[in-house]
Amino acid sequence: MAYRRKTRVWSLALCASTILAFSGSGAQAADQFKQAADGASIECAVSARELTRFALVDDQFASVSKISTGTPYNDFAVTNEPLRGDIYVSVPETFAARSISFFATTKKGFVYKVSCQVEPVPAVQVFITNPAIATNKAAGWESETPLETSALRLIQAMANDRTVDGFEVRQSSALPARVGDLEVQLIADYRGSALAGKVIRLANRGRKPLTLAEADLASSGTLAISIAQPTLQSGESTVAFIVGTNGEIGQ
Repeated sequence: MAYRRKTRVWSLALCASTILAFSGSGAQAADQFKQAADGASIECAVSARELTRFALVDDQFASVSKISTGTPYNDFAVTNEPLRGDIYVSVPETFAARSISFFATTKKGFVYKVSCQVEPVPAVQVFITNPAIATNKAAGWESETPLETSALRLIQAMANDRTVDGFEVRQSSALPARVGDLEVQLIADYRGSALAGKVIRLANRGRKPLTLAEADLASSGTLAISIAQPTLQSGESTVAFIVGTNGEIGQ
C-alpha cells in the first residue's frame, strides 16, 4: 500500500474549494468564533447588560491585565472561572465607553489583545481557537511512529472515518472532474503538521472495465496510497486514500 518513489505528477484536478472560516458575528449573534495567533488582536462584541463568556479551545485563561478607572460604576469587571479556565466579562449599566479592551495570557503561554464593542445584545459567548495548538497536537501524533508508518496510520483512520488528534478535517464541495472515462471527486481533506490526506471518489463513466494503478494517483510528495477497489466495471465507483507531505499533496 505504501508508495514513495518519484513518478509522473498526477494530472487530475483535485483542488478543494471549501474554506473553513470562522468570523466574528455582528451584534445580532449570540456566539462568536475567533481564530488568533499568539500576540494577535481579537475584535468582538460584548453584552451591555448581561455576561459575556470568553472560552479558549484546547487552552485556558491564566490571567487578564486591564486598566481600572477607579470608579466601579464606570469600569467593566472580569471574573475567572477556575474549573474550565473561562473568563466572564460584565459591563455596568452606567458604563460610558462604547468599547472595552484587555490583554489575556493563557496557560499554554499565548497572549491576546482583546478589543470589543459594547452592544445592546443578550448574553454573548466568544470562542477563541489558535491553529498553533492543533498543529502541535498533530505533530505529536505524527511523531509517534516514523513518517511512512504515520502515513499508513492516517490512511487507516481515513478509511474508518476516524478523527485524528490535531488534524483539521474538511468536507469538500468540489464538483467531479473527468479525465477520459474516469470521474474524480475530492470528498474530504485531512491536514496535520507534516502530513496531509485526501479521500477521493473514483467512478468509471466509460463502457469498458477500468483498472486503476497507484502510480497513476501519485505525485512527488506522495507517501502512501490505498485504492479500495482497483478494477471498476462500467458505472462502478470506489474510494482512494492518498497521504503525502503537507503542502505537496494535490499540487
